Formats: sequence, C-alpha cells, structure tokens
Amino acid sequence: MRLLFEIDTKDYNKNGTAFMRPSVRGIIIKNGKIAMIYSKKYNYYKFAGGGIEPGESHADALIREIKEETGFSVIPQSIKEYGYVHRVQKGIDEDMFIQDNYYYFCDVEDEIGEQDLDDYENYEQFTPEYVTPYHAINVNQNENHGGKSNSKRFCVILERESQVLQLLADEILNNDTQ
Repeated sequence: MRLLFEIDTKDYNKNGTAFMRPSVRGIIIKNGKIAMIYSKKYNYYKFAGGGIEPGESHADALIREIKEETGFSVIPQSIKEYGYVHRVQKGIDEDMFIQDNYYYFCDVEDEIGEQDLDDYENYEQFTPEYVTPYHAINVNQNENHGGKSNSKRFCVILERESQVLQLLADEILNNDTQ
C-alpha cells in the first residue's frame, strides 16, 4: 500500500518506550460526498475506523469499526486499498506513539443498522454524515472544537484527516465530475 504522507511531530524521546497502534479507516463515497463521523460535542469530522485488534485482518477490522461507528454494513468484496498515513508523536503513557492509519475504499449496504459506540464515542455524540471533503476540511481547520482545541494529539488527528480529504478531492472526486 502506498504511503500518502507522514506526520512526525518530533516531540518525543526516540530512545524511550514506544506504543504502536495500527488502524483502519473507511472511505465511503456516495454522490460526490464522503461518509464521515461527526462529533456533535466537539464539532469535527473524522473517517470511520479504529484500531486493529491482535490477530485481526485489516478487512475484518474495517468491517467491524465501520459497523460500530456508523451502523453501516461494508460489502466485503468492495474493499480496495487507498494508502496509509504514518504518524509519530509523543505518547500519553509512553515516550513515543506510532500509528499507521490504513485507508480503504469500500461500499456499504443501503440498509443502516444501529451504532455500537463505546463510552467516549457516545460522550462525543458520534453521528455518521455524508459531506463534501471541503466542508469537513473547513470545519476541522477553522471551527472551534471546545476543550479539544488545545490538545496537540487532537490537532494532529484533524490535520491527518484534512490532508487525506484534500488528497481524495484532488485525486478522486474532482476527476469524477469532469
């Protein structure tokens, strides 16, 4: 899978402890809009997805995470690689947090089930929405995110999602309308 870009904040002790957490993110496009998770509490957008459990394949993790966060059922044979983002920054409990975020295109069934959100996702009031990449980028980069705005980890996540959205707009969505 191709490397889309790297985010390295260089704010960590590279000789200290490290925590690695690979994740998957779903790119679901419908009528020129992308399915995103919107946090009503903190006013931001992110791709549906999350951490890959030990022994879990990327496809299984993607299907599970999208179902939990959105209620959407992924059509397994529709899953196609897009690229990954390599992220390195200071960890919460460890000196270094390393994450490869693998992005996959996928289609979903028309019928939508119920979300199965964990405590923090419920607290943030995660809601699936189809939006243009430009709307999500604008909200992530220019709106107030309440108490999260001062978190460097949170700002890195917003930057990652905004850069992926811009790549999709440039490479995929703009070509579909021509």
